Amino acid sequence: MNRPRIVVVGSVNTDMVVKSERIPAVGETVTGGQFVMAAGGKGANQAVAAARLGAEVTLVARIGRDLLGDQAAANYQREGILTDFLFRDPERATGVALILVDARGENLISVASGANHALSPADVRQAAERIRQADVVLLQLEIPLETVIFAAELAAASGVRVILDPAPAPAGPLDAALLGNVSCLKPNETEAERLTGIAVADEASAAKAAQKLLAGGARSAVITLGSKGAFWTGDGRSGFVPAVAVEAVDSTAAGDAFSGALACALAAGQSLEDAVAYAGLVGAISVTRLGAQPSLPTAEEVREFSPSPSGRGKG
Repeated sequence: MNRPRIVVVGSVNTDMVVKSERIPAVGETVTGGQFVMAAGGKGANQAVAAARLGAEVTLVARIGRDLLGDQAAANYQREGILTDFLFRDPERATGVALILVDARGENLISVASGANHALSPADVRQAAERIRQADVVLLQLEIPLETVIFAAELAAASGVRVILDPAPAPAGPLDAALLGNVSCLKPNETEAERLTGIAVADEASAAKAAQKLLAGGARSAVITLGSKGAFWTGDGRSGFVPAVAVEAVDSTAAGDAFSGALACALAAGQSLEDAVAYAGLVGAISVTRLGAQPSLPTAEEVREFSPSPSGRGKG
């Protein structure tokens, strides 16, 4: 059986993470934390997630001509990701994210985007043939919107499924020209509220928000609700998949783990319902570990995972 072919067009960051008992208030210093530096960025996280789950992954992204860029490129090659379209920017630094994590696994993130904001439609055009051959193109919003729109148009014109993780979400609806080419829109509850104006707290409110997203042009939608689970709708069907019970350590890459797994499952021909259940399991495993890409499980780890009945899901 052929491996699913996924093209990720998105961001690359280096995450600098401090985990402490609590996140400081403004002007406060909290000492005694644990420091971890790891590869991150929503695009790169999702590419690594999909590659570890067995997909053939191409990453289309921009990094700086600096030490962090060198480390990122070498890391993706070790992961088996195709880096033919990983462009080195001569003027901008590789993106950096500063992340604070508390004892409950909640986080606060500040990002210096650097080269990510220079990823252009012209860059994506160089990867056009790879995109046309893909089963899924996976997009996020940490790169210029015009580049996201171009990539979605290019993929949709060739009949390639487009998954959009709309993070960070703007306030208000997404561009109709973009949504019209999106096969599956995957916000979390906060992003869904920003996009629709509907406060999402449970299955019923998620269903209302999802219907508004579909009315905007997306053909299907999946809304994740953290420790509650995920609501999905598409092709006239909908449902809710409860979260897997785990003990949360760090939720930093949970959404990216979910998106990468969702892309893998849909590219392999699974139904939307089954793909959401699989993605929920992968996302749950990721929150049991500290860091972004270090938390992403392999296909074998997913097969062997047994959740604790006393744990608390976080996806």
